[in-house]
Amino acid sequence: MAVQCDGGGKDELKTQFMTREGVYKLMTLSEYSRPNRVGFNTQANTPVKVSFVTMPDPSGNGDRICFNVGRELYVYMYKGVKKAADLTKPVDKRVYKGTYPTCHDFNQCTVTNEGVSLLVGFSAGQIQLIDPIKKELSKLYNEERLIDKTKVTCLKWVPGSQNLFLVSHSSGQMYVYKEDLPCGNTPPH
Repeated sequence: MAVQCDGGGKDELKTQFMTREGVYKLMTLSEYSRPNRVGFNTQANTPVKVSFVTMPDPSGNGDRICFNVGRELYVYMYKGVKKAADLTKPVDKRVYKGTYPTCHDFNQCTVTNEGVSLLVGFSAGQIQLIDPIKKELSKLYNEERLIDKTKVTCLKWVPGSQNLFLVSHSSGQMYVYKEDLPCGNTPPH
């Protein structure tokens, strides 16, 4: 005895549906467990960037991940792709007003088990140097926006250097900074 289905159409798996209680949506783990679960369109054209660093830790838990979402910057312990990070316990969380993070980079040369230098570039052209572990270090570069007023598109520590970093802006200009030198009070030539 054979059973035949009517219609011969495809079975469709829905990923979203509405009821009188609200909208139900199938979400990925990364989308569901985002720290604030605000919609993706909260900030126009703000790509999420990710940076990794491995800190010397005898227990093997030295990996850290940094990412930005809108005006927020998060640093978490990273346990690999097979194990989700505990998003209720950030190592560091910062919320910025007036500007938002566009990129960031850990200094691989100066990392210790007690701290690490993290550069953060912003939409208004400023650069911040912080230590998300110790939370004692906080320096601003291009604070008055005299060097370049455009968005920071990329920043990287110079390989093998403990205090030099390269910053590019959406104007097409690139600048080398030295961590311990203050920014000049006149625009560069």
